[in-house]
Amino acid sequence: MRAVVHDSYGQPLEVLQLREVPEPRPGPSEVLVRVSAASVNAGDAAVIVGLPYLVRLAYGLTRPRTPIRGSDIAGTVLSAGDDVVDLRPGDEVFGKGEGAFAEMVVARPESLATKPAAVTFEEAAALPVAGLTALQGLRDAGTGEGDRVLINGASGGVGTFAIQVAKALGAEVAAVCSSGNVDAARSLGAEHVVDYTHQDFTDTDTRYDVLFDNAGSRSLTATRSVIARRGALVLNHGNLNSRWLASLPRMARAKLSSPFASQRTLLNVQTWSREDLAELARLVGERSVTPMIERTYTLDQVPEAVAYVGQGHARGKVMILTG
Repeated sequence: MRAVVHDSYGQPLEVLQLREVPEPRPGPSEVLVRVSAASVNAGDAAVIVGLPYLVRLAYGLTRPRTPIRGSDIAGTVLSAGDDVVDLRPGDEVFGKGEGAFAEMVVARPESLATKPAAVTFEEAAALPVAGLTALQGLRDAGTGEGDRVLINGASGGVGTFAIQVAKALGAEVAAVCSSGNVDAARSLGAEHVVDYTHQDFTDTDTRYDVLFDNAGSRSLTATRSVIARRGALVLNHGNLNSRWLASLPRMARAKLSSPFASQRTLLNVQTWSREDLAELARLVGERSVTPMIERTYTLDQVPEAVAYVGQGHARGKVMILTG
C-alpha cells in the first residue's frame, strides 16, 4: 500500500516521502480499515518536526519510532480480528487510526464509531481530535443553556468546533480571532467577535461563565479577570510554540494557582470515546455542527498539507483524501 513516511525529524517538505510499504495486519482485537479521508492536526506537524522536544519522549528521542503519522480517519472496515464482535467488513467508521496518512490503517474498535450515512467521509475524518477536544472541554466545564462562553483562538480546528458545540449546548458565544476570521466566526454562530489585532479580549466589563482557551495569549491573571466568580477556565494543551515544553508550564501554573482562584480550572486533555464520537456524528448529521474545512489535499500532497498546518494559520480543518 501507499503511505507517507518520515525516517527523521525535520521540515515536512524535506522529510516526508510517499512510499510503498507493507499492508498492516490487524491483531485479534483490531480491524483493518481502508482510509477514505484523514485530517491533519497541529500535533502531527509538531511530531514530524520534532518540536517541542517534549514530543520526542513519546515518539523517539533521535528519530521517530514509527514512520507514519496522522490519527484522524474515516473509512471502511476491510477485515476484523477474531475477537472483534461489533464491527465487520463493509462497515463505515471514523475515529482513531494511528498512521492515518496511508491507504490502510489498523485500529481498535473502541476508538471507532459508526459513520452515519448523512455524514460524508471527509466530514467524519475532520471530527476526532478537534471535535472531541471541543466537546469534552465544554461539556466538562458544565456549559449549558444561557451560559456566556468565550473562545480564545476560535479560528482553528478546535476553535471552529468549539463555537458550534457551545451553541448546540445552548450558550451565548463570543469568539476571539484575527481580522480575517471575523466573518467566519460569525457564520459559525458566534454572537460576539473580538478581533485581537484591535482589541484585548480581557479589556471588558463582561464576565463569562466559561472561557475556553486555545491560544494562551494572555497572562493567567488577565484571563481569569473576565471569568465569572463561579465560572470555569478550560485550558487546552495544544499550544506548541514553546521549543521545549509546549504549554505544560502554563498549565502547571494554572493548576497550582487554582486553589487561590474562585473559578474552576480544567486542563482539557482529549480522550478517545466511542460515545463522544457518536455524539459528534449526531450533531453533524442534524447540522447543528458543520466541520469547517479550509483545504483538501491528496495523499501525495501530505507534505504540503502538514507544512501548511505547521505554520499555525489554518482556518478550520485541513483534510487528506486518499481515495
